Amino acid sequence: MNPPSSNPVRFALGGLVAMAIGMGIGRFIFTPILPGMMTELGLTPGDAGIIASANYVGYLLGAIIAGFGWASGIERTLVYLSLAASAALCFAMSVSDGVVVFSVVRFFAGVASAFMLVFTATIVFSHLAVANRQDLQAVHFGGVGSGIALSSLLVAFSSASGYGWRENWIAAAILSALGLLAVLTLIRQGPVRGGAAATEPPVTWTSDFVKINVAYGIFGFGYIITATFIIAIVRSSHGGAWMEALVWLLTGACGAVSVWLWTPLLRKVGPFVALALGCAVQAVGVAASVALPSPAGPLLGGILLGLTFIVITAFGFQAGRVLLPHSPRRVMAVMTAAFGIGQIIGPLVAGYLANITGDFTFATLTAAASLVVAAFFAFSAGRHQG
Repeated sequence: MNPPSSNPVRFALGGLVAMAIGMGIGRFIFTPILPGMMTELGLTPGDAGIIASANYVGYLLGAIIAGFGWASGIERTLVYLSLAASAALCFAMSVSDGVVVFSVVRFFAGVASAFMLVFTATIVFSHLAVANRQDLQAVHFGGVGSGIALSSLLVAFSSASGYGWRENWIAAAILSALGLLAVLTLIRQGPVRGGAAATEPPVTWTSDFVKINVAYGIFGFGYIITATFIIAIVRSSHGGAWMEALVWLLTGACGAVSVWLWTPLLRKVGPFVALALGCAVQAVGVAASVALPSPAGPLLGGILLGLTFIVITAFGFQAGRVLLPHSPRRVMAVMTAAFGIGQIIGPLVAGYLANITGDFTFATLTAAASLVVAAFFAFSAGRHQG
């Protein structure tokens, strides 16, 4: 058994940096870099959707592989390797060309981000639990938004200095490598182990568990369309490089504090109502990003996206565990699969619709409507819970 941590704050900060690098940059920096790639390489929205979906296929596969228990004892090594791979794959994007090669690179980047997510959470949350500092989970989750905000500044200053999309990916690789060095100093132990793990019972497919998975899958479809294309929407409205940076910066900054902001509501109404409200709020922002004129629409869309997408992800897992409390790992695996399928389909559908209509308006309004449906299913799944 590993000795318990005497410094849970250090582990929470390690989680924050790892999430910032592996998710905020490794996974989401594609969003602010994408418009430059589309312009310089002549990529269509459909091409962009294929590249984005490849990343989410890799994320889904990585999350499933990571959940099988084979990595017991080597979680810390895998965190380091996944962050190193994320840095290397950012650099690989800078020297790549063509939809197929980009898709392959982003596929493996998705695998790396999933490994980072699962194994970092395994380590950090175990130490926070021993120290009875679960409140610090908000710091850990804040890493995603922090990385997104950092990536917006990186791309903005790089573009303002006259650098193109290839240099943006190189800068992302350098920043990721620096983040890895920080994680090496902050996360120096593996997870705390309290004995042999009990075998979880299989998932029981009650009507409420089906509903929460439907809600989670539709959320994956709806949020990822805006999370992938919101900067391209700003570019198409001639918002300018600094407006693009501001929208993504606000998305990240709001994401960094979102779990902390929503926690009082979660305690008051429970995960099902909180999940439904999160989906409804996000639907308003997604619709606003194209329904309101620039800059108001994209700015509101970025703010509401940041305030909701991380907390919906977290609340969804909590709702699943309420329904099936004795199978938390299996619940996470099933719901990750539902979420992953939704976010794989989302960019493909959005890219196809944008190719047909000539802009992202119809695709984005479709995403907003789907989030309203997700809110209904989430609320319905919790009606029988006390």
